[in-house]
Amino acid sequence: MDISTLSRAQITLMGSACCTMLTMHFTVQLLSQHLFYWKTPKEQKAILIIILMAPIYAINSFVGLLDVQGSKAFFMFLESVKECYEALVIAKFLALMYSYLNISMSKNIVPDGIKGREIHHSFPMTLFQPHTVRLDHRTLRLLKYWTWQFVVIRPICSILMITVQILGIYPTWLSWTFTIILNISVSLALYSLVMFYHAFAKELAPHNPLAKFLCIKGIVFFCFWQGLVLEMLVAVGVIKSHHFWLDVEHLEEALQNVLVCLEMVVFSVLQQYAYNVAPYSGDVERKMKLNKHE
Repeated sequence: MDISTLSRAQITLMGSACCTMLTMHFTVQLLSQHLFYWKTPKEQKAILIIILMAPIYAINSFVGLLDVQGSKAFFMFLESVKECYEALVIAKFLALMYSYLNISMSKNIVPDGIKGREIHHSFPMTLFQPHTVRLDHRTLRLLKYWTWQFVVIRPICSILMITVQILGIYPTWLSWTFTIILNISVSLALYSLVMFYHAFAKELAPHNPLAKFLCIKGIVFFCFWQGLVLEMLVAVGVIKSHHFWLDVEHLEEALQNVLVCLEMVVFSVLQQYAYNVAPYSGDVERKMKLNKHE
């Protein structure tokens, strides 16, 4: 195939397809390793759901490129699929942390060794909570509720947004209302996970939780903020449509999807480190034994 005969749209589509396939390759590689060393099902089930976030985002964005002139409702549906899965991943990440600490999700029983530990809230949460609180079952339950509220709110908002878009009654004020609600909701969920990490940092240290969390937060961060930046660039006229067959609104969606396809390759590689199979394959135990003998 002569690349010089291809249009920009075809080259972009081929490049995005290659990025999507690379993301799937790295994810399937890691997934198959965990399935081969299926040692701790409770933890590894959560890990499998989390690492599938990158290929789902990539495939979702690639589908958006295949129908780059799709309707507003179509793009809203694709966005909702990504964000609903994001909510599931956040819930599974919390479940993974509970599993590492051997805490029951339903009982919220704090181990005696860490009961009473101080947690320091930061602004703006200090407007609603004391600056310093002691870790007990009530605090733990509150952090869990702050995480899970996004798991509930995100799908409800998605269904409502798609419904009003199809019905043709989607004014600007309603769009901004949904945006504000969802941003507050996801910010609260991510904040509670950060607080949870700080509360149990010592106990979680062997499991490398920060790298695991940053993989999730990185995907959410890049997708949200680059979408916001693209909207601003379109609004001020920096991004303009030079194609008579593609208006500026669809061009913005296409740029967002291309960027997501590229970024998911990076995150699928980072997940190889953050969610490495070594703790379940016995490699870590063997290295510790060798170090002791030395």
